[in-house]
Amino acid sequence: MVNAAKGKHGLRILVIDVGGTHVKVLATGEREERKIVSGPTMTPAQMVKDVKQLTSGWKYDVISIGYPGPVVQGRPLHEPCNLGKGWVGFHFSRAFGHPVKLVNDAAMQALGSYRGGRMLFLGLGTGLGSAMIVDGTLQPLELAHLPYKKGRTYEDYLGLRGLKRLGKKKWRRHVADVVERLKIALEPDYVVIGGGNVKKLKKLPPGAEPGDNRNAFRGGFRLWESGDSKGSVHAPKAPGRSTR
Repeated sequence: MVNAAKGKHGLRILVIDVGGTHVKVLATGEREERKIVSGPTMTPAQMVKDVKQLTSGWKYDVISIGYPGPVVQGRPLHEPCNLGKGWVGFHFSRAFGHPVKLVNDAAMQALGSYRGGRMLFLGLGTGLGSAMIVDGTLQPLELAHLPYKKGRTYEDYLGLRGLKRLGKKKWRRHVADVVERLKIALEPDYVVIGGGNVKKLKKLPPGAEPGDNRNAFRGGFRLWESGDSKGSVHAPKAPGRSTR
């Protein structure tokens, strides 16, 4: 399990990974994650209520939340596709009674996967999550809705809809093609491919390595190491060419 050591200044941290099917939680000092079912009826108020019940007996000072959608300045930009309404404008800190840092869920998993240098993270799940970290600075990306082929987007091909429409064999080819295109465009030292559907790849594209969904928790703990909301982290430079 992820090392849930105390964060900056000895803070005890609760990490909440919000997904379309489950909400998963882990706190400083706890060894095993807990989870609850989410889905289209899950509002933020219900999430807060359920998480408080789920974490009864856990001690924490601050909270990290991975949100399944774009986040700007710590706030959701749009309502999530697979959950209930009311997330935009919701006051999470007030509802929980603790300071909260909220980031895109792919960005949080990227932060937990980072080991230095220039890293591109792609999350293959219901949609397509993406983020990049350059020399310790996290930059969430929204590559999913960029045009790709035949009037469709990257997410239309690499997300769950694309997997079902294309079948595994063609879907794998498109994953490899998109990874190569993004490597050329963004020049990362390495690519981490996470998300629930990474296990459906027979082999990873060149220069890519598998992610682990549990790294979302590590990313949530790292958010509070930085002392800011951007998730800056310090790690050894990645092997390969020197970073800029």
